[in-house]
Amino acid sequence: MAAETGIQVQESSRRSGARSSLVHRVGFHETDAMGIVHHANYLKLFEDARVVWLDEHDLGYLHYMGLGLHFAVTHVEVDYKQSARFDDRLEVTTWMDWVGGASLRMSYCIKRGDDVLVTGSTEHAAVNDEGRVRRIPKDDRVRLASHAIER
Repeated sequence: MAAETGIQVQESSRRSGARSSLVHRVGFHETDAMGIVHHANYLKLFEDARVVWLDEHDLGYLHYMGLGLHFAVTHVEVDYKQSARFDDRLEVTTWMDWVGGASLRMSYCIKRGDDVLVTGSTEHAAVNDEGRVRRIPKDDRVRLASHAIER
């Protein structure tokens, strides 16, 4: 369990593409007036899962920050199937779909037990500290692509 975030990390493998999972306990502050997790909080879970994936399967997000490179979100897809509530234990699984010259796509599945609550994906453009699109360095791109579903 990561002490600073309260996130428990688990890893599993897939026939093609590396996956990572984290377990998240829903806090009261994440719920809305109806007592369910506010829809925007699922995007925060996507982000947490993406960072865990990079830590487990690549060099970590700090590596890219050291290069002056960031992954700006350019597109989000979220399919809400069921609601989560306070104190639910959610498993967030993520994987990389593909890597391009200056972009990548990650996908996510959030479950409570056997129930799928949310699925989605995020696309990212690699940008420098000034926000200008920049190619992912070849060695990093090749390494990332080796873990992607679409190679």
